[in-house]
Amino acid sequence: MMQNIPLEIRVDDLQGPEIARLLETHLAHMRAISPEKSVHALDLDKLRKPDITFWTVWRGDELVGCGALRELDPAHGEIKSMHTLSAARGLGIARRMVEHILTTALERGYTRLSLETGATDDFIAARTLYESFGFERCSPFGEYFEDPFSAHMTLELD
Repeated sequence: MMQNIPLEIRVDDLQGPEIARLLETHLAHMRAISPEKSVHALDLDKLRKPDITFWTVWRGDELVGCGALRELDPAHGEIKSMHTLSAARGLGIARRMVEHILTTALERGYTRLSLETGATDDFIAARTLYESFGFERCSPFGEYFEDPFSAHMTLELD
């Protein structure tokens, strides 16, 4: 049974064709449900910056999800590029990725972790997931701006 295959989270160099396809799918989905100026998902080139660590989630030899952590400053990180393959949703993949990112943020000594996600009904599952970890709504941070299609969230880390 596919649900019993263990998940593996790996640092990814963003070179493989599988991740290129997954990110193209992610960007296309974001553009289909959000106005262009409200899409803050990063493409491959923008994810290849030294301030971003990018991970992929594998179930056996199948790429099923991804996520990233961007350092905004030495005490503040941002969750980026969270995506789960539609066929793999409901298996806890996003939850495992958030747990992994939180662990990494704490290891790096961050005292705050923030994110931007959508504010529409299409993003209820994402907002619910982040709220389950204690993330709360906040003002725009970094390069973000007030936008009725964006929800900004943050979590103070211990």
